Amino acid sequence: MTYLVLYAVTVVVFLGLDVVMLKKVMYPMFSSNIGSMMLDSPKMGPAAAFYLFYVGGVLWFASIPALQSGQPSQAFVAGFVLGLLAFGTYEFTNFATLRGWVIQMVAVDVVWGGVLTGTSAWVGVSVVKAFS
Repeated sequence: MTYLVLYAVTVVVFLGLDVVMLKKVMYPMFSSNIGSMMLDSPKMGPAAAFYLFYVGGVLWFASIPALQSGQPSQAFVAGFVLGLLAFGTYEFTNFATLRGWVIQMVAVDVVWGGVLTGTSAWVGVSVVKAFS
């Protein structure tokens, strides 16, 4: 049950923060640089699959080890590194292979991936730790 609560809290935080960032920062920036490549509306199935599996990875690599050690800050650090790696893989691959992909998009999204993943992992562990 602990891991289900940890997953639920982490996914809610991750989605909530990412939706705001996508609407306010990422969509306008991506539209101005690669707008012709973008769909009119995103495919929600693949997006949902990413979010659900990614948060599972966050738990595996960051949250559960931090919960076991009793150190929520460990979840932030491990989540931050995981976010840099995951978002960096996407961004640097696109930057290396696609026209119109600019370094500003890479920098903003990679840093965001680290902050988003670290924060989501930290909040999840902190909430579970506070109520157990």
